[in-house]
Amino acid sequence: MAHRTTPLTRDAGIELPLICGAMYPCSNPELIAAVSEAGGLGVVQPVSMIFVHRHDLREGIRMIRRQTSKPIGFNAILEASSKMLLDQMQRWVDIALEEGVRFFITALGNPRRVVDAVHAAGGIVYHDATNRRWAERAAEHGVDGFIAVNGRAGGHSGDRTPEALFDEIAPLGKPVVCAGGVGDEAAFVRMLDLGYAGVQMGTRFIASEECRAHADYKQAIVGARAEDIVHTEKISGVPVAIIRTPYVDAVGTKAGFLAKRLLQHPRAKHWVRSYYSLRSVWQLKQASQRGAGYQQYFQAGMSVDGVTRVEPAGAIVQRFAAALDAPSVAESASA
Repeated sequence: MAHRTTPLTRDAGIELPLICGAMYPCSNPELIAAVSEAGGLGVVQPVSMIFVHRHDLREGIRMIRRQTSKPIGFNAILEASSKMLLDQMQRWVDIALEEGVRFFITALGNPRRVVDAVHAAGGIVYHDATNRRWAERAAEHGVDGFIAVNGRAGGHSGDRTPEALFDEIAPLGKPVVCAGGVGDEAAFVRMLDLGYAGVQMGTRFIASEECRAHADYKQAIVGARAEDIVHTEKISGVPVAIIRTPYVDAVGTKAGFLAKRLLQHPRAKHWVRSYYSLRSVWQLKQASQRGAGYQQYFQAGMSVDGVTRVEPAGAIVQRFAAALDAPSVAESASA
């Protein structure tokens, strides 16, 4: 396997510059292990591990280790609305370090505490960024690279094209990983050729056999196209990319007047975000596990265009690896 060596493959110790993005509620241990074992990087999402898949975090990581000895990553959400939640996340980071994880992806908030702890253990931290401003702030706190979340991503997406976002962030001189819009081999190769150090995919791996999401969710992804992706404020108060359904049409996609005002208030916004976070944790879990019979939301990005079937996660990784070794394969896939 020739593949391609990039700063991401060196930083994470992986064979292929491909990350299975951490997803609430879809990051279960079997999916993480399958992606890493195939040569990519599976990433632990602690809230999913503990509250959705019902594993103690330490034991969940050990469960993954029993299925693969290859590197895995860890996702630390640093929402600043609660010191208690930040402290809990730091304890989870410490457990991951104790269990040998050395590649971390942070999001929101100030990554300094995580960076200091991870660097002390010889690890690496990349940080989610939707524009240059947030990337610059993270760089000031010592992160080693960026996950560039563009406007085609699922969940909380950005608003730039992959090309524009790369041009903004790459001059900072750290590795940049593309997150959003990549669902097939041709797009994967194209982003690497553009200069990205790697690609992070989420939607593509929800439609995998190892993912424990409901079959209705997986089939919704297979059946959707980019034009079916809309952004709703109903989940968290800020736009979240989801698949348009009759339920979404019925309830609308805009937050109410009061919620918008509270989100703009300097004091109230943290409480409102906490409320939305707790509510969205419940809603997304129910939709993922109970399927279309439960009227809620299916998160997905515009990469649905490249997802044509549900298949083993390892087969997805291997096919993308083959495309990178032989770019003509990716070119024929887009013909």
